[in-house]
Amino acid sequence: MAGQSERPVPVIAKETEFFWRSGADGRLRFQACKACAALIHPPQPVCRVCRSHELGVRVVSGYATLIGFTVSHRFGFPGLPSPYVVAQVAIEDDPRVRLTTNIVDCDPDDLVLGMRMEVVFEKVGDGDGPPTTAWLPLFRPAAEQPAEPAALPRDEIEPGDMWRHVRPMVTPEKFEDKVAVTGIGMSEVGRRLMLPPLQLTVEACERAIADAGLSLDDIDGLASYPGAGNVGGFGEGGVAALQSALGIRPTWYNGGMETFGPGGSVIAAMLAVSSGLARHVLCFRTVWESTFSELIKAGKIKVPAGAAPTGWMNPFGATSAAHTLAQTAQRYFHTYGASRETLGWIALNQRANAMVNPTAIYRDPMTMDDYLSARMITTPLGLYDCDVPCDGATAVIVSAVDAARDLAKPVIRVESVGTQSIERLEWDQSTLTHEPQALGPAAHLWSRTSLRPSDVDVAELYDGFTINCLTWIEALGFCGIGEGKDFLDGGKNIAREGGVVALNTHGGQLSHGRTHGMGLIHEAITQLRGEAGERQVAGARVAAVSSGGLTPSGAILFRKDG
Repeated sequence: MAGQSERPVPVIAKETEFFWRSGADGRLRFQACKACAALIHPPQPVCRVCRSHELGVRVVSGYATLIGFTVSHRFGFPGLPSPYVVAQVAIEDDPRVRLTTNIVDCDPDDLVLGMRMEVVFEKVGDGDGPPTTAWLPLFRPAAEQPAEPAALPRDEIEPGDMWRHVRPMVTPEKFEDKVAVTGIGMSEVGRRLMLPPLQLTVEACERAIADAGLSLDDIDGLASYPGAGNVGGFGEGGVAALQSALGIRPTWYNGGMETFGPGGSVIAAMLAVSSGLARHVLCFRTVWESTFSELIKAGKIKVPAGAAPTGWMNPFGATSAAHTLAQTAQRYFHTYGASRETLGWIALNQRANAMVNPTAIYRDPMTMDDYLSARMITTPLGLYDCDVPCDGATAVIVSAVDAARDLAKPVIRVESVGTQSIERLEWDQSTLTHEPQALGPAAHLWSRTSLRPSDVDVAELYDGFTINCLTWIEALGFCGIGEGKDFLDGGKNIAREGGVVALNTHGGQLSHGRTHGMGLIHEAITQLRGEAGERQVAGARVAAVSSGGLTPSGAILFRKDG
């Protein structure tokens, strides 16, 4: 057993106390179903396998298989200085259960996927029991290793089988046929603008209203993500803040985090319009992450110090989506023979498009050597695999289709949406080789239209990290599962001119800026209207957009009217 640690004690609840205290006697424990013997993690009030409520706690062997690891260089964590190894292991007693953990007592260069690992506990805190003490289950290579590394466990649903689980349409009538996008607006976008976030929101919304040829009094609905609350640099105060600022009196409004980013708020607006609750819904998304970080550094915003890490990943320094997606990328490389160059073609494509977009943050030329030599964030993800924190707001107006044709701009229709959640929600329990929550919604999208991937002219796909974008390329069928290496070779197939599909034509979040998905919708509408200037894709009539990254995700297919 490892010694006392300086790490903070994780949040311990009644239902999780058994887990965090297991290390007191050096034995690892999980919740277990008494009916089917499945291990359940994270703990739940019901067995997700057989739905039994007869649950208990079981001591397990303490052995596991290494199924992912990343060396974190960029992130710090109390008691865990960089670099440190964040890993995922599959428990030998039931490989369906995985733990996010740290690897100790070995050189990271000696780690190989499929190695046999054994648990070792590290005590944190200053007492003998919760809430002041916990034992963190860490892992090290077992003394005895198999002749060959073990195979990775199989996903609950294999990436290519998502379509088998798509629910058929409930009715042949589609709500998508009743709505259109009539206005778009974007504020100034930049690094550390040092402007109040609500000011950015108002700027984008006023531009969208003017773009549609509407007035403030025409707006009878509001929709936002993530809504109000303490979301540190990722919001402006929600619907209530904008309603107060502009004096709007909506008949319907919606705002909250439990949806797939701004794409979810836009689809909520579509549902409101199609049901007759509103005629013109103003949807908006604001980020001011760069300014927020700068204000923290200057001591002008106080962040609570010493807070206990929450969830099942944070206690191990897995504090960023990058830690999860780096392991996803590693497993993708391992399974399909891809490499960092595969992801590099995505980063280079986005940069090439940003170079002809005057609103993009990063516009300097970039080569594959530049990409590969950039500083590492968390292996195998480097600086240019990560999107650009920025300040900016984007707004979109969803209108009833019968009202849309009388407005100022070309009508952009909604062909279909993909929203079905099929994969597990927990980041480290979900699909191994692709971003969780993308494959299911993508399959659902195609069940609501007769169009096919070959009909899509432009694809504005979520690229918080390059591996997100690769997942969406495969999920939406622009190439087969695991075929990204060949598809992306040289970047020709995703190029703005002459490609199979033009990808992230404004530079994506990797080069234009982290607008959290709403910027992708803005660019799709711009392209379908033919208003993209130097970056315009000739003859663009159909656009696919996705949003959400490691959250429940979704996709929308837009088309030019007529």
